[in-house]
Amino acid sequence: MSLKLVIANKAYSSWSLRPWMLLQHFRIPFEETVIPLDRPETRQQIFAASPSGRCPVLIDGATTVWDSLAILEYIAEKFPEKAIWPRAKRTRATARSLAAEMHSGFAALRNECPTQFRRPVRKIALSSAATSDVERIERAWTDARAKWGRTGAFLFGAFSAADAMFAPVVNRIHIYDIDVGADARAYCDAIRALPAWKAWIEGAEAEPWRIASYDAV
Repeated sequence: MSLKLVIANKAYSSWSLRPWMLLQHFRIPFEETVIPLDRPETRQQIFAASPSGRCPVLIDGATTVWDSLAILEYIAEKFPEKAIWPRAKRTRATARSLAAEMHSGFAALRNECPTQFRRPVRKIALSSAATSDVERIERAWTDARAKWGRTGAFLFGAFSAADAMFAPVVNRIHIYDIDVGADARAYCDAIRALPAWKAWIEGAEAEPWRIASYDAV
C-alpha cells in the first residue's frame, strides 16, 4: 500500500509543503489528497483524516502521522536508505536542531508575512521583531553552509529534511522581497530551482480556490 499525504491548499499551506516537497525530491511514491481551506466542509474533512484537525497528515496503512516534522521523521525511519537527514551524527544533530527551531519559532515573521505561493513579489515593511527573525534565520543558514554546506547548494550539502523545513521561509523572502545577503539569496535560489519546488508552485497556481484574506496581504 502506498503512502497517502493529505494536504491543504498548495497556495497557502506552508506546513503541507514540507513533507510534500521531501517526498517529491526523494522520489518516494505517494497519493495526494488536497482539502481546500476556508470552506463549509473543511473542518469535517480534515478531522476525518487528522486527530489534530490540521494538515498535513501522512497515512501509511494503519499508521497515521500528523504534524510536518513528525512526518519527516517517519519518512526518514521508513526509508533509511535515503539521506533524509545528514548521515554524520554531529551534522544530523545540528540539522534536527535547526528544523525544530524553525518548527516552533519565528512567530513575528510568520504573522507579518503569511504564506502565499501565488502572491506577486511586493515588498512590505517589517517590524523589528520580524527583522530579528530574518537575521537569525540568515545567521543559521550562513553558519550551516559554512560548516557543512560546501559539498552542495543546501544547508548540509545535499538537500535534506532541514531544507524542507525552511522552504516556506524561502517563499516568504521571495514574495515579500525581504533583504538578505548574497549567500542567503543563493540558498533561496537553489531551493527555488528544485523540480519539487517548481512542481508545488505549478500546483498552487492551478488551484481554483481563493481565500480573500490571504490574497489581500
